[in-house]
Amino acid sequence: MTVSRLIIDPHTKKALDAGFEQVFGGQPQRYFSAPGRTEIGGNHTDHQRGKVLAGAVNLDTVAAVCPNGTNVIRIQSKGYPMSVVDLSDMTPVESEINTTPALIRGVAARFTQLGCKVEGFDAYCESTVLPGSGLSSSAAYEVLIGTIINNLYFGGKATQPEIAMIGQYAENVFFGKPCGLMDQTASAVGNLVTIDFFEKDNPVIEPVNFDFASCGHALCIIDSGADHADLTDEYAAIPGEIKSVAACFGKEVLTQIDEKDFYGHISYLREKCGDRAVMRCIHFYQENARVSQQVAALREGDFDKFLSLIRQSGYSSWMYLQNVIPAGYKAHQDVAVALGLAEHYLAGRGAYRVHGGGFAGTIQAFVPYDILDSFVEGMDSVLGKGACHVLSIRPQGGVEMALE
Repeated sequence: MTVSRLIIDPHTKKALDAGFEQVFGGQPQRYFSAPGRTEIGGNHTDHQRGKVLAGAVNLDTVAAVCPNGTNVIRIQSKGYPMSVVDLSDMTPVESEINTTPALIRGVAARFTQLGCKVEGFDAYCESTVLPGSGLSSSAAYEVLIGTIINNLYFGGKATQPEIAMIGQYAENVFFGKPCGLMDQTASAVGNLVTIDFFEKDNPVIEPVNFDFASCGHALCIIDSGADHADLTDEYAAIPGEIKSVAACFGKEVLTQIDEKDFYGHISYLREKCGDRAVMRCIHFYQENARVSQQVAALREGDFDKFLSLIRQSGYSSWMYLQNVIPAGYKAHQDVAVALGLAEHYLAGRGAYRVHGGGFAGTIQAFVPYDILDSFVEGMDSVLGKGACHVLSIRPQGGVEMALE
Protein backbone atom coordinates (compact mmCIF):
# COMPACT_ATOMS: atom_id res chain seq x y z
CA MET A 1 0.00 0.00 0.00
CA THR A 2 1.46 3.32 -1.11
CA VAL A 3 2.02 6.01 1.51
CA SER A 4 1.40 9.56 0.27
CA ARG A 5 4.13 12.11 0.90
CA LEU A 6 3.50 14.60 3.70
CA ILE A 7 5.54 17.79 4.02
CA ILE A 8 5.92 19.21 7.52
CA ASP A 9 4.70 22.78 7.73
CA PRO A 10 7.13 25.41 9.10
CA HIS A 11 4.98 26.19 12.18
CA THR A 12 4.85 22.54 13.24
CA LYS A 13 8.58 22.09 12.66
CA LYS A 14 9.40 25.19 14.70
CA ALA A 15 7.25 24.02 17.62
CA LEU A 16 8.72 20.51 17.55
CA ASP A 17 12.29 21.76 17.30
CA ALA A 18 11.78 24.09 20.26
CA GLY A 19 10.16 21.39 22.37
CA PHE A 20 12.88 18.85 21.52
CA GLU A 21 15.69 21.26 22.33
CA GLN A 22 14.12 22.26 25.63
CA VAL A 23 13.72 18.65 26.77
CA PHE A 24 16.72 16.85 25.27
CA GLY A 25 19.08 19.57 24.06
CA GLY A 26 20.28 19.75 20.47
CA GLN A 27 18.14 19.35 17.39
CA PRO A 28 16.05 16.42 16.09
CA GLN A 29 16.97 14.63 12.89
CA ARG A 30 13.62 13.34 11.61
CA TYR A 31 9.90 14.05 11.87
CA PHE A 32 6.92 11.69 11.93
CA SER A 33 3.12 11.90 11.92
CA ALA A 34 0.20 9.55 12.53
CA PRO A 35 -3.44 10.62 12.13
CA GLY A 36 -6.48 10.08 14.26
CA ARG A 37 -9.28 8.06 12.74
CA THR A 38 -13.01 8.19 12.35
CA GLU A 39 -15.19 5.11 12.14
CA ILE A 40 -17.77 5.61 9.39
CA GLY A 41 -19.34 2.15 9.51
CA GLY A 42 -18.84 -1.04 11.47
CA ASN A 43 -19.50 -0.20 15.10
CA HIS A 44 -17.86 -2.96 17.19
CA THR A 45 -17.42 -5.31 14.23
CA ASP A 46 -13.62 -5.44 14.06
CA HIS A 47 -13.11 -7.55 17.19
CA GLN A 48 -15.31 -10.23 15.58
CA ARG A 49 -13.15 -10.11 12.43
CA GLY A 50 -15.91 -8.36 10.54
CA LYS A 51 -15.97 -5.41 8.14
CA VAL A 52 -15.50 -1.68 8.74
CA LEU A 53 -15.51 1.57 6.81
CA ALA A 54 -13.07 4.04 8.34
CA GLY A 55 -10.92 7.02 7.51
CA ALA A 56 -7.86 8.88 8.69
CA VAL A 57 -8.64 12.47 9.67
CA ASN A 58 -6.83 15.79 9.44
CA LEU A 59 -5.82 15.77 13.12
CA ASP A 60 -2.59 14.00 14.04
CA THR A 61 0.12 13.20 16.54
CA VAL A 62 3.55 14.40 15.42
CA ALA A 63 7.06 13.78 16.69
CA ALA A 64 10.56 15.16 16.33
CA VAL A 65 13.01 12.30 16.72
CA CYS A 66 16.71 11.58 17.10
CA PRO A 67 18.50 8.27 17.88
CA ASN A 68 20.25 8.59 21.25
CA GLY A 69 22.83 5.82 21.03
CA THR A 70 21.50 4.03 24.13
CA ASN A 71 19.17 1.15 24.86
CA VAL A 72 16.48 3.48 26.22
CA ILE A 73 13.53 5.13 24.49
CA ARG A 74 12.59 8.53 25.91
CA ILE A 75 9.40 10.18 24.71
CA GLN A 76 8.15 13.52 25.93
CA SER A 77 4.57 14.31 24.93
CA LYS A 78 3.59 17.93 25.47
CA GLY A 79 1.69 18.30 28.73
CA TYR A 80 2.48 14.81 30.06
CA PRO A 81 5.25 13.15 32.08
CA MET A 82 8.14 11.74 30.09
CA SER A 83 7.88 8.06 29.18
CA VAL A 84 11.14 6.16 29.64
CA VAL A 85 11.41 2.54 28.45
CA ASP A 86 14.51 0.38 28.94
CA LEU A 87 14.70 -2.01 26.00
CA SER A 88 16.57 -4.65 28.00
CA ASP A 89 13.14 -5.88 29.16
CA MET A 90 10.78 -6.79 26.30
CA THR A 91 8.09 -8.46 28.40
CA PRO A 92 4.85 -6.97 29.75
CA VAL A 93 5.37 -5.05 32.99
CA GLU A 94 2.46 -5.30 35.39
CA SER A 95 2.95 -1.82 36.81
CA GLU A 96 2.77 -0.38 33.28
CA ILE A 97 -0.69 -1.76 32.43
CA ASN A 98 -2.93 1.05 31.12
CA THR A 99 0.04 3.41 30.73
CA THR A 100 1.87 4.96 27.78
CA PRO A 101 5.18 3.14 28.48
CA ALA A 102 3.29 -0.14 28.00
CA LEU A 103 2.40 0.88 24.44
CA ILE A 104 6.00 1.87 23.67
CA ARG A 105 7.42 -1.33 25.16
CA GLY A 106 4.81 -3.44 23.36
CA VAL A 107 5.52 -1.92 19.94
CA ALA A 108 9.28 -2.28 20.46
CA ALA A 109 8.86 -5.89 21.64
CA ARG A 110 6.84 -6.87 18.59
CA PHE A 111 9.39 -5.35 16.22
CA THR A 112 12.10 -7.29 18.08
CA GLN A 113 10.11 -10.51 17.59
CA LEU A 114 10.00 -9.73 13.86
CA GLY A 115 13.79 -9.55 13.73
CA CYS A 116 14.33 -5.81 14.14
CA LYS A 117 17.20 -4.62 16.35
CA VAL A 118 15.39 -1.82 18.17
CA GLU A 119 17.63 0.82 19.74
CA GLY A 120 16.99 3.89 21.83
CA PHE A 121 15.79 7.25 20.59
CA ASP A 122 14.51 10.55 21.95
CA ALA A 123 11.21 11.99 20.73
CA TYR A 124 9.21 15.11 21.46
CA CYS A 125 5.52 14.82 20.56
CA GLU A 126 2.58 17.16 20.15
CA SER A 127 -0.96 16.14 19.21
CA THR A 128 -4.25 17.51 17.99
CA VAL A 129 -5.80 14.05 18.54
CA LEU A 130 -6.73 14.71 22.14
CA PRO A 131 -7.39 11.81 24.55
CA GLY A 132 -11.11 11.16 24.83
CA SER A 133 -11.80 12.89 21.51
CA GLY A 134 -13.16 9.69 19.99
CA LEU A 135 -10.57 9.86 17.22
CA SER A 136 -8.39 7.18 18.82
CA SER A 137 -5.40 9.00 20.23
CA SER A 138 -4.02 5.66 21.45
CA ALA A 139 -4.03 4.15 17.94
CA ALA A 140 -2.40 7.27 16.51
CA TYR A 141 0.28 7.03 19.20
CA GLU A 142 0.90 3.32 18.56
CA VAL A 143 1.13 3.91 14.81
CA LEU A 144 3.47 6.85 15.41
CA ILE A 145 5.86 4.73 17.54
CA GLY A 146 5.64 1.90 15.02
CA THR A 147 6.38 4.24 12.12
CA ILE A 148 9.38 5.71 13.97
CA ILE A 149 10.91 2.30 14.76
CA ASN A 150 10.11 0.98 11.28
CA ASN A 151 11.97 3.85 9.63
CA LEU A 152 14.83 4.22 12.12
CA TYR A 153 15.74 0.58 12.66
CA PHE A 154 13.85 -1.72 10.28
CA GLY A 155 14.52 -0.11 6.92
CA GLY A 156 10.81 0.52 6.38
CA LYS A 157 10.20 -3.21 5.87
CA ALA A 158 6.95 -3.33 7.86
CA THR A 159 3.91 -2.48 5.73
CA GLN A 160 1.23 -0.09 6.95
CA PRO A 161 -1.18 -2.95 7.82
CA GLU A 162 1.66 -4.70 9.68
CA ILE A 163 2.34 -1.54 11.70
CA ALA A 164 -1.36 -1.54 12.61
CA MET A 165 -1.15 -5.14 13.83
CA ILE A 166 1.97 -4.29 15.84
CA GLY A 167 0.02 -1.50 17.53
CA GLN A 168 -2.88 -3.81 18.31
CA TYR A 169 -0.47 -6.35 19.81
CA ALA A 170 0.97 -3.67 22.08
CA GLU A 171 -2.48 -2.56 23.23
CA ASN A 172 -3.77 -6.11 23.77
CA VAL A 173 -0.74 -7.74 25.38
CA PHE A 174 1.15 -4.92 27.11
CA PHE A 175 -1.45 -2.18 27.73
CA GLY A 176 -4.17 -4.68 28.69
CA LYS A 177 -7.06 -3.50 26.48
CA PRO A 178 -8.83 -6.12 24.29
CA CYS A 179 -9.28 -3.82 21.28
CA GLY A 180 -9.94 -4.78 17.67
CA LEU A 181 -7.79 -3.69 14.73
CA MET A 182 -9.87 -0.98 13.06
CA ASP A 183 -8.40 2.05 14.83
CA GLN A 184 -4.78 1.16 14.16
CA THR A 185 -5.43 0.17 10.53
CA ALA A 186 -7.30 3.37 9.68
CA SER A 187 -4.52 5.45 11.25
CA ALA A 188 -1.69 3.48 9.66
CA VAL A 189 -3.11 3.22 6.15
CA GLY A 190 -4.76 6.62 5.71
CA ASN A 191 -7.56 7.89 3.46
CA LEU A 192 -11.07 6.38 3.43
CA VAL A 193 -10.88 2.59 3.39
CA THR A 194 -13.03 -0.46 3.89
CA ILE A 195 -11.38 -3.31 5.75
CA ASP A 196 -12.42 -6.96 6.01
CA PHE A 197 -10.72 -8.56 9.01
CA PHE A 198 -11.93 -12.13 8.41
CA GLU A 199 -8.42 -13.39 7.59
CA LYS A 200 -6.85 -12.62 10.96
CA ASP A 201 -3.29 -12.02 9.77
CA ASN A 202 -4.13 -10.65 6.33
CA PRO A 203 -6.94 -8.07 6.46
CA VAL A 204 -8.30 -7.06 3.06
CA ILE A 205 -8.00 -3.28 2.69
CA GLU A 206 -9.65 -1.43 -0.19
CA PRO A 207 -9.75 2.33 -0.84
CA VAL A 208 -13.13 4.04 -1.12
CA ASN A 209 -12.79 7.16 -3.22
CA PHE A 210 -15.49 9.56 -2.08
CA ASP A 211 -15.62 13.23 -1.14
CA PHE A 212 -18.30 14.01 1.43
CA ALA A 213 -18.00 17.73 0.66
CA SER A 214 -19.10 17.05 -2.93
CA CYS A 215 -22.48 16.01 -1.54
CA GLY A 216 -22.88 19.20 0.45
CA HIS A 217 -22.26 17.64 3.86
CA ALA A 218 -19.65 18.16 6.54
CA LEU A 219 -18.29 15.29 8.62
CA CYS A 220 -18.55 16.25 12.30
CA ILE A 221 -17.37 14.57 15.48
CA ILE A 222 -19.03 15.82 18.66
CA ASP A 223 -17.48 15.36 22.09
CA SER A 224 -20.22 14.44 24.57
CA GLY A 225 -18.05 15.46 27.52
CA ALA A 226 -18.31 12.04 29.15
CA ASP A 227 -15.28 10.54 30.88
CA HIS A 228 -13.89 7.14 29.79
CA ALA A 229 -12.54 6.49 33.28
CA ASP A 230 -13.80 3.31 34.96
CA LEU A 231 -15.53 2.10 31.78
CA THR A 232 -12.99 -0.54 30.77
CA ASP A 233 -15.31 -3.31 31.96
CA GLU A 234 -18.17 -1.92 29.85
CA TYR A 235 -15.99 -1.94 26.72
CA ALA A 236 -14.57 -5.40 27.45
CA ALA A 237 -18.05 -6.84 28.02
CA ILE A 238 -19.05 -6.30 24.39
CA PRO A 239 -16.47 -8.60 22.74
CA GLY A 240 -16.60 -10.85 25.80
CA GLU A 241 -20.35 -11.45 25.57
CA ILE A 242 -20.32 -11.88 21.79
CA LYS A 243 -17.45 -14.34 22.02
CA SER A 244 -19.39 -16.30 24.64
CA VAL A 245 -22.03 -16.85 21.97
CA ALA A 246 -19.39 -17.88 19.43
CA ALA A 247 -17.97 -20.32 21.97
CA CYS A 248 -21.32 -22.11 22.08
CA PHE A 249 -20.63 -23.10 18.47
CA GLY A 250 -17.03 -23.99 19.19
CA LYS A 251 -15.82 -20.91 17.35
CA GLU A 252 -13.70 -17.90 18.29
CA VAL A 253 -15.65 -15.08 16.62
CA LEU A 254 -19.08 -14.50 15.12
CA THR A 255 -17.90 -14.25 11.51
CA GLN A 256 -17.20 -18.01 11.70
CA ILE A 257 -20.89 -18.72 12.37
CA ASP A 258 -23.60 -18.51 9.72
CA GLU A 259 -26.34 -16.06 10.65
CA LYS A 260 -29.01 -18.72 10.06
CA ASP A 261 -27.32 -21.02 12.57
CA PHE A 262 -27.29 -18.19 15.11
CA TYR A 263 -31.04 -17.57 14.74
CA GLY A 264 -31.73 -21.29 14.69
CA HIS A 265 -30.22 -21.65 18.16
CA ILE A 266 -31.33 -18.34 19.64
CA SER A 267 -33.52 -19.85 22.38
CA TYR A 268 -30.59 -21.90 23.66
CA LEU A 269 -28.25 -18.91 23.37
CA ARG A 270 -30.58 -16.69 25.40
CA GLU A 271 -30.58 -19.23 28.20
CA LYS A 272 -26.86 -19.93 28.02
CA CYS A 273 -25.42 -16.44 27.41
CA GLY A 274 -28.19 -14.01 28.34
CA ASP A 275 -30.33 -11.67 26.31
CA ARG A 276 -27.85 -8.79 26.12
CA ALA A 277 -25.24 -11.04 24.53
CA VAL A 278 -27.82 -12.23 21.99
CA MET A 279 -28.90 -8.68 21.12
CA ARG A 280 -25.28 -7.64 20.66
CA CYS A 281 -24.90 -10.48 18.18
CA ILE A 282 -28.03 -9.29 16.33
CA HIS A 283 -26.34 -5.90 16.02
CA PHE A 284 -23.16 -7.49 14.71
CA TYR A 285 -24.84 -9.42 11.90
CA GLN A 286 -26.82 -6.35 10.81
CA GLU A 287 -23.92 -3.94 11.12
CA ASN A 288 -21.46 -6.19 9.33
CA ALA A 289 -23.80 -6.47 6.34
CA ARG A 290 -24.47 -2.73 6.50
CA VAL A 291 -20.78 -1.89 5.90
CA SER A 292 -20.86 -3.52 2.46
CA GLN A 293 -24.08 -1.65 1.70
CA GLN A 294 -22.50 1.66 2.77
CA VAL A 295 -19.45 1.07 0.57
CA ALA A 296 -21.67 0.16 -2.39
CA ALA A 297 -23.80 3.28 -1.85
CA LEU A 298 -20.73 5.54 -1.86
CA ARG A 299 -19.23 3.87 -4.92
CA GLU A 300 -22.56 4.23 -6.73
CA GLY A 301 -22.87 7.87 -5.66
CA ASP A 302 -26.12 7.22 -3.77
CA PHE A 303 -25.50 9.53 -0.82
CA ASP A 304 -29.12 9.48 0.38
CA LYS A 305 -28.93 5.72 0.79
CA PHE A 306 -25.61 6.08 2.59
CA LEU A 307 -27.14 8.54 5.06
CA SER A 308 -30.06 6.17 5.66
CA LEU A 309 -27.60 3.38 6.45
CA ILE A 310 -25.72 5.65 8.88
CA ARG A 311 -28.97 6.32 10.73
CA GLN A 312 -29.75 2.59 10.83
CA SER A 313 -26.30 1.95 12.28
CA GLY A 314 -26.99 4.47 15.05
CA TYR A 315 -30.34 2.91 15.92
CA SER A 316 -28.81 -0.58 16.02
CA SER A 317 -25.95 0.52 18.27
CA TRP A 318 -28.39 2.03 20.77
CA MET A 319 -31.06 -0.67 20.68
CA TYR A 320 -29.10 -3.89 20.22
CA LEU A 321 -25.41 -3.23 20.92
CA GLN A 322 -26.33 -1.00 23.88
CA ASN A 323 -23.14 1.06 23.93
CA VAL A 324 -24.74 4.46 24.52
CA ILE A 325 -25.55 4.44 28.26
CA PRO A 326 -23.31 2.54 30.73
CA ALA A 327 -25.23 0.04 32.84
CA GLY A 328 -26.89 1.70 35.81
CA TYR A 329 -26.15 5.28 34.79
CA LYS A 330 -29.10 7.63 35.43
CA ALA A 331 -27.89 11.13 36.24
CA HIS A 332 -25.17 11.11 33.58
CA GLN A 333 -26.12 9.91 30.08
CA ASP A 334 -23.86 12.22 28.09
CA VAL A 335 -23.71 10.30 24.81
CA ALA A 336 -27.49 9.88 24.78
CA VAL A 337 -27.95 13.63 25.32
CA ALA A 338 -25.53 14.37 22.47
CA LEU A 339 -27.50 12.06 20.16
CA GLY A 340 -30.75 13.74 21.17
CA LEU A 341 -29.28 17.17 20.45
CA ALA A 342 -27.99 16.03 17.05
CA GLU A 343 -31.43 14.74 16.10
CA HIS A 344 -32.98 18.05 17.17
CA TYR A 345 -30.56 20.32 15.31
CA LEU A 346 -30.49 18.17 12.15
CA ALA A 347 -34.31 18.27 12.04
CA GLY A 348 -34.66 15.20 9.86
CA ARG A 349 -31.71 15.93 7.58
CA GLY A 350 -28.23 14.42 7.41
CA ALA A 351 -27.44 11.56 9.78
CA TYR A 352 -25.99 10.90 13.23
CA ARG A 353 -24.79 7.92 15.26
CA VAL A 354 -22.72 6.88 18.25
CA HIS A 355 -19.05 6.87 17.26
CA GLY A 356 -16.33 4.39 18.19
CA GLY A 357 -16.44 2.41 21.41
CA GLY A 358 -19.44 4.25 22.83
CA PHE A 359 -20.52 4.76 26.47
CA ALA A 360 -18.42 7.94 26.63
CA GLY A 361 -16.58 10.10 24.16
CA THR A 362 -18.13 11.09 20.88
CA ILE A 363 -20.91 10.88 18.35
CA GLN A 364 -20.67 11.43 14.59
CA ALA A 365 -22.87 13.51 12.33
CA PHE A 366 -23.11 14.27 8.62
CA VAL A 367 -24.40 17.83 8.51
CA PRO A 368 -25.69 19.74 5.45
CA TYR A 369 -23.52 22.79 4.86
CA ASP A 370 -26.45 25.20 4.87
CA ILE A 371 -27.19 24.36 8.53
CA LEU A 372 -23.63 23.65 9.65
CA ASP A 373 -23.16 26.93 11.54
CA SER A 374 -26.43 26.58 13.46
CA PHE A 375 -25.69 22.89 14.16
CA VAL A 376 -22.24 23.65 15.60
CA GLU A 377 -23.61 26.57 17.60
CA GLY A 378 -26.44 24.45 19.01
CA MET A 379 -24.21 21.52 19.99
CA ASP A 380 -21.55 23.77 21.52
CA SER A 381 -24.14 25.75 23.49
CA VAL A 382 -24.97 22.63 25.52
CA LEU A 383 -21.79 20.53 25.39
CA GLY A 384 -19.25 23.34 25.56
CA LYS A 385 -17.42 25.52 23.07
CA GLY A 386 -15.31 23.43 20.72
CA ALA A 387 -17.27 20.23 21.36
CA CYS A 388 -18.21 19.95 17.68
CA HIS A 389 -15.25 19.30 15.36
CA VAL A 390 -15.59 19.67 11.59
CA LEU A 391 -13.16 17.21 10.00
CA SER A 392 -11.84 16.09 6.64
CA ILE A 393 -10.33 12.80 5.46
CA ARG A 394 -6.51 12.74 5.34
CA PRO A 395 -4.81 10.85 2.47
CA GLN A 396 -1.71 9.89 4.47
CA GLY A 397 -1.53 7.33 7.24
CA GLY A 398 1.48 6.91 9.52
CA VAL A 399 4.37 8.57 7.70
CA GLU A 400 7.77 10.21 7.99
CA MET A 401 7.32 13.88 7.14
CA ALA A 402 9.51 15.43 4.50
CA LEU A 403 11.11 18.82 5.04
CA GLU A 404 10.34 20.02 1.51
